[in-house]
Amino acid sequence: MRKALGRGIDSLISKVQNNDISEDMVQRIPVGMIRPNRFQPRRNFNEAALAELADSIKVRGLLQPISVWKDNGEEDYELIAGERRLRAAKLAGLTEIDAIVKKNLDDEQKLGLSLMENIQREDLNAVDTALAYRQLMDNFNVSQSDIAKQVHKSRGAVSNTLRLLELDEDIRQGIQSGAIHEGHARALISIPDLARRREFYQRIVAEKLSVRDVENFAQGFHADRPRAPRAPRAGSRRTPEVAELESSLEKTLGTKVEVCPGPGPQNGKIIIHYFSLDDLDRVTHILKK
Repeated sequence: MRKALGRGIDSLISKVQNNDISEDMVQRIPVGMIRPNRFQPRRNFNEAALAELADSIKVRGLLQPISVWKDNGEEDYELIAGERRLRAAKLAGLTEIDAIVKKNLDDEQKLGLSLMENIQREDLNAVDTALAYRQLMDNFNVSQSDIAKQVHKSRGAVSNTLRLLELDEDIRQGIQSGAIHEGHARALISIPDLARRREFYQRIVAEKLSVRDVENFAQGFHADRPRAPRAPRAGSRRTPEVAELESSLEKTLGTKVEVCPGPGPQNGKIIIHYFSLDDLDRVTHILKK
């Protein structure tokens, strides 16, 4: 697939919307004639949830048609969006399914439609969402800010989701399979020691540890790390009491803290450092409690 030249999501969606939609139509087509979407961002499908959806389809029918693409001269259809619905329909024993049939789509449009349809679904796990973000960035030169606007999230949230791809493969698979939650993963990624991170991941799975357990460990890990001696601040009045307060706050927050007395006896400031967006989220979470 050729790489888009930085047109961005808005241009991609506009390209789809400007397609000749008069040729789109809902048809009943055989499920056996639908081949998988090559660009499907969803990697894992919960079997229990599929079974529930299949039972619902048996009782109520398919409430929303899937979307497929068909090139002129081809007999088969390629799925664009709705793989869960298609799989559930097969489980329900359907031999035909309602589908919106689109024509004249290129690979960029098919990828874009599939990614956006899946990203905007609440049940897509965090790693698959991150992989979808990465595909948009790699294939369309879309920025994190553009993605954030389209999915109605902050740029920091998009960046934090992408950071999950830095985790080891087995930890990412743990998120995809539901063995650990996204909150576990965010706490794990704040532990820079890879061996300790993997060790604690295994403990999460074996001992069913809570997200709070992992956050506490991460805080303790940061607080226990040896720090270089502080250089005295020019003109500062850093008394033993201030040093003790700084040490106490650092243990609580798991990060570097500076207490800076002001010019008067009753004013000053507290500086809380963070070293990554995940670190910021973790500290903010503690402060809000």
